[in-house]
Amino acid sequence: MNMTQEEIQQLMADSAQNAIETSRNEFNVELNGSTDSIGIVDDLILSWIDKYKDQALEDQAVFTICNIYGAYVGEIFRHLVGGHWHYDNSNPDAPYIVLEYAGRTYAFAGICYQRLVNDSQVSVKNYFQQAVENNIQ
Repeated sequence: MNMTQEEIQQLMADSAQNAIETSRNEFNVELNGSTDSIGIVDDLILSWIDKYKDQALEDQAVFTICNIYGAYVGEIFRHLVGGHWHYDNSNPDAPYIVLEYAGRTYAFAGICYQRLVNDSQVSVKNYFQQAVENNIQ
């Protein structure tokens, strides 16, 4: 599947909006698009496991949770620092989207995945803060 830059941007903006709406509907939590709200994302990711147990770790749920919150965090980064979304389908069995800025790529969905599936001590907020610090000197 090939996507134009405009289609990728719209997909990620829609996904970020989906994170806002889903957080409100599932957990009665308001995400407001601020950098402060990224700490809430850390809590929300683990809230899915608290609420849905093993169902939250099924493939489709993991894909959705990680992508909507990754898009949300990435859109905050994009508005704050800059960058553009890049769709990488070099492996057709595992395409992914990263945010590119200043010669670096940021896998915001990937860090959400790490927190949800592998290590609850991984912090999306810390990853975001480090990405910002790497680019604002």
